[in-house]
Amino acid sequence: MPSDSKRDVVPPTPAPKPPTGWQKFWQGQRENLQILAIALALAILIRGLVAEPRVIPSDSMVPTLLAGDRLVVEKVSYRLHPPQTGDIVVFEPPPVLRTLGYRPDQAFIKRVIGRAGQVIQVKAGQVYVDGNPLVENYIAEPPDYTWGPAIVPAHHLFVMGDNRNNSNDSHVWGFLPEANVIGRAWLRFWPWQRWGRIS
Repeated sequence: MPSDSKRDVVPPTPAPKPPTGWQKFWQGQRENLQILAIALALAILIRGLVAEPRVIPSDSMVPTLLAGDRLVVEKVSYRLHPPQTGDIVVFEPPPVLRTLGYRPDQAFIKRVIGRAGQVIQVKAGQVYVDGNPLVENYIAEPPDYTWGPAIVPAHHLFVMGDNRNNSNDSHVWGFLPEANVIGRAWLRFWPWQRWGRIS
């Protein structure tokens, strides 16, 4: 038997209110903001663990690298093995330089010349590693100073700039702790005329 009770009547569902101007804006931008957040998180992760850009601040690596060159510093290799002789490494200033006022974020770039246990000496315009003269076709000019002989301590490196007589490097401040190495100079991306891998 049909009921005429008002309690049995279902009221119509009110139509949803149309979004306001700001609500429309945020609804339209939500996907873009999510993409931007993901991209930012990936950029931070990649910079922290994989690679980062750096600018050459001085002429200490002439002729290999010039002031103003922009590089990609690769950070993965040295998680697998220590720096190798001949590698061009980017590193945080060692403790002795920090006492002279260098900040931790003032990264240096030099070439690895000696590894732990090797004997380094500089004399008569020649660098010697374990008594053997180092063949260096990449330097600006022979060094005009003497240094050593000295043994590279464990977990340290001896690094030098290719511009031997204009480089604040291990012959000035001593050995570099391996823990200070940020990564390996891998690719020059600017200026584009000299774009390419760094060897």
